[in-house]
Amino acid sequence: MTEQDKPLVWLAGEVKTPPFSKEARIEAGFLLRRIRRGVHVGMPQIRPMPSVGRRCRELRIRDQNKNRRILIRVDHDAIVVAEVFEKKTQKTLAR
Repeated sequence: MTEQDKPLVWLAGEVKTPPFSKEARIEAGFLLRRIRRGVHVGMPQIRPMPSVGRRCRELRIRDQNKNRRILIRVDHDAIVVAEVFEKKTQKTLAR
């Protein structure tokens, strides 16, 4: 981590192999690193999720024949990882 990287705060979930394939885990790490450094990443990798909350984003990772999602919130001082899950339906995860 460099001085310009925002810290990651994990509330739930983890990205590890298994269940993520090695390639999907590397892609997730790459996307999170870019976001931590303030690099703009847009569709199709990251989708805004205003229905979940302000500054919430969904990282979209295709893993073999599965759709993996990492729900994050981008704050000014940190990136909060709220949930890591396999997407099985078209509905948004709601709690």
